[in-house]
Amino acid sequence: MLSELRVANFALIEQLQLTLPPGFVVLTGETGAGKSLLIDAIALLLGQRAAADLIRTGAEEAELEAAFSLSDPHPLVQHLRSLDLLGSQETELIVRRVLSRSGRSRTYVNSRLVPLQYLEQLSGVLVDIHGQHEQQSLLRPAMQLAAVDAFASHDHLRGQYKRAFEQWRLARRIATEAEAQALDLRQREELLRFQAKEIQDAAPSPEEDRELLEELQRLRHADKLQSLSEAAYQILYQADGAVLGQLAMVERQAQELAGIDRTTADWLPEIRTVKVKLRDLADEVRRYRDRIAADPSKLAEVDDRLALLERLKKKYGGTLEAVCRKGDELLAALSLLDHSQDRLHNLQEDERQAFQEVRRLADQLSAARERTAALLESRLQREFTDLQMPHARLQVKIERNDGDELFDPAGQDRAEFLFSANKGEPLRPLARVASGGELSRVMLGLKTALAAHDTVPTLIFDEIDAGVGGAAAEAIGRRLRALAAYHQVLCVTHLPQVASQAHAHVLVEKQARNRRTQTSVRLLDAGSRAEEIAKMLGGQTVTSTMRRAAAELLKQGGQAESD
Repeated sequence: MLSELRVANFALIEQLQLTLPPGFVVLTGETGAGKSLLIDAIALLLGQRAAADLIRTGAEEAELEAAFSLSDPHPLVQHLRSLDLLGSQETELIVRRVLSRSGRSRTYVNSRLVPLQYLEQLSGVLVDIHGQHEQQSLLRPAMQLAAVDAFASHDHLRGQYKRAFEQWRLARRIATEAEAQALDLRQREELLRFQAKEIQDAAPSPEEDRELLEELQRLRHADKLQSLSEAAYQILYQADGAVLGQLAMVERQAQELAGIDRTTADWLPEIRTVKVKLRDLADEVRRYRDRIAADPSKLAEVDDRLALLERLKKKYGGTLEAVCRKGDELLAALSLLDHSQDRLHNLQEDERQAFQEVRRLADQLSAARERTAALLESRLQREFTDLQMPHARLQVKIERNDGDELFDPAGQDRAEFLFSANKGEPLRPLARVASGGELSRVMLGLKTALAAHDTVPTLIFDEIDAGVGGAAAEAIGRRLRALAAYHQVLCVTHLPQVASQAHAHVLVEKQARNRRTQTSVRLLDAGSRAEEIAKMLGGQTVTSTMRRAAAELLKQGGQAESD
């Protein structure tokens, strides 16, 4: 439940701190006092988008903070622990949001900075806010179908169906893509086979063009390379005065030196090492000379091969690496084409089986919804009687989808609430016949019917009683009090019949201080509460008659719990 709310520099609120008890809590005050500001602050703490003009004039930042007490089995607890936002023994969640005039906001969960999306996940899990807009959502067929499922606790079956639906949709997409791919390959088969054969026949290797260019250079300059290598060999080994012959003379002289002066003995190993290396080099030059020879036919062959590789490179990607990749892709495409019929048959069989599972679960869900519709109608009939609409009737109409799309993520059904508020009037779609006050009571009746199935700990009703009065207002107050057996219920109201039914009463006031308007709140004690109820009955001038009427309303409100 929402246990504490703190607001600073938010619209008309300079500083405000409110401790909220469990049960049914009403918020009252004059029009414009700021009751809806408190609801707006809670909505912002649940991820609603903020505007800079909500920051109080003269301040650079607004700060909103709320503390929630959670029971350990609550579904949000494990999720928050998995995100390391809640300790293993913690059950209190503190949400804080700072709005900046620059347009940026910072959000915190249990003192840890988190993205705004974390707060959006809390909406509908920690708190449900119901106002005039939310009542309008009840007119949407998707919401009406969700209400039927919630009443019957179809979560497990609907979850099974949704998973099967997603698997079928995936299988259908894969099969459709495979069919389109096979068709495309068949249309391009002749070209694909030609291109694959062209690359296969050429059989290029990634570095072949570089190696061929080097060979081409050698073939074109064979005479010069042979002449240069011959000259080098002569100088090293064969000519008169060759380097190796001269080095042999140096070796003999070094031997004589070492025999006379031992300090020159280290020269000999170095000379011999050089001698061995030069001999190896001379042999290498000789072998190179012998390999080099002018070969016009080989030159033409290399030229032709390079020309072929260049054509392939221009056609298939600019490099031989790209040509080789293209060849692999073409072979893979042709293999896919050769096996496409078998593959397509298997994929279509997967789709057919997935579709059968969707149909089976959708039929189960439809049957369960049809049974539930009658139970929900009966339950709502009792709620309408308690809400001073004894002649109202609501029929839950479940119909199967038609057209091309028989199935959707919610099943194969459409739900429509047909409503009649008066005896003898035909049932018509709820959206066409319900007045604002009637719609408020239908919403409240539905919430009461779903109370035992709803895990959201805090429900907020923002003037859900608009458009009603008298006995209907008293009935709404009783239902809100009854709803508090399952949830913490906060309600903004102008009706004393509703306010008198609450377990606790918060007064929202607007005052001028230091030439500034400020909103403040206070939790009323028994005496102050009676005075406020009296003002709600008759205005600022409170008479003894109004006080007696207020006391009677409060007495009746307290008795309602024991009745």
